[in-house]
Amino acid sequence: MNSIYNMDIEEMEEYFLRHDDKKFHADQLFNWLYEKRVSSYEEITNIKKETLNNLKQEYSLSKLTLVNVEKDTDVNKYLFKLNDGQHIEAVLMNHNYGNSICVSSQVGCNMGCKFCESGRRKKVRNLETAEMVLQILQVEEDIKARISHVVIMGIGEPFDNYDNVLRFIKIINHPKGLQIGSRHITISSCGIVPKIEEFMDFPYQVNLAISLHAPNDELRSKLMPINKVYPLEQLMNTLKKYLQKTNRRITFEYILLDGINDQTTHAEQLSKLIKGINAYVNLIPYNATDNLGFNRSKTIQIMKFYDILKKNKINVTIRREFGSKISAACGQLRSKEEAL
Repeated sequence: MNSIYNMDIEEMEEYFLRHDDKKFHADQLFNWLYEKRVSSYEEITNIKKETLNNLKQEYSLSKLTLVNVEKDTDVNKYLFKLNDGQHIEAVLMNHNYGNSICVSSQVGCNMGCKFCESGRRKKVRNLETAEMVLQILQVEEDIKARISHVVIMGIGEPFDNYDNVLRFIKIINHPKGLQIGSRHITISSCGIVPKIEEFMDFPYQVNLAISLHAPNDELRSKLMPINKVYPLEQLMNTLKKYLQKTNRRITFEYILLDGINDQTTHAEQLSKLIKGINAYVNLIPYNATDNLGFNRSKTIQIMKFYDILKKNKINVTIRREFGSKISAACGQLRSKEEAL
């Protein structure tokens, strides 16, 4: 059965109009779902029973199954089981500016990045919009607090599930939905150029982050197969068009891998690649996993890399490390559960 959480407000309005009902019921239903957080149609009191019975026949209110939660300082990692038995993860991080959640957009991932546990496990399917929305609803239920920031950066490539991800954004951003501001939502992509071009026309002020992880084509193609399809020159030209059209700053994510992409020459190349672009670099200490053979760069090397970018007047931050005592790498908790 289809989930009620798959519908954005416009689709809900269309549903009621199709059933010769009042359009404003969509606002009412959104309020029950996202403000009052009902778990059954019987709790809804201001929509007539006949309408609710029709909804009940067509749309489920069922939730994901919470399998496991691992906790560390300021971070919870959630493993959910879906209705078809597949598993996904969500990560809650507590920052000084509020609670941030990293949600998954697919079961597995076909991008095949060599350092990524999610990429080791091939894509099974796209997540439905509801399966993304419910990650937030159920984590909020667990922590009894509101989530203020969302990053679509968990298992999967969001632009490989484009339509469902954009519907998800519409729902969580809507004032009758989860009321999460556009500028508090970030999509992270490895660089699917046609989808970046399409995303330029999306009317919401959502942030774009690009998983870069290498400053030249030779190294990036070894680490990230997507670069063979959309090499750096094509990606960077598209991002410049994106900036010109949207005037929204881009984040470049750069995981530092010991002895692979963390040398001073790489820092100089990265500085040259993005100089003059309205962007900043987020350096990410690597969360190692048993299956892939990569290691976290040494702290002294991370600081050298950071200093070179600073010297070249690149806006740069080092991501705060979370989850050193839990299965911190994206996809690692799922892999442990499914034991492959």
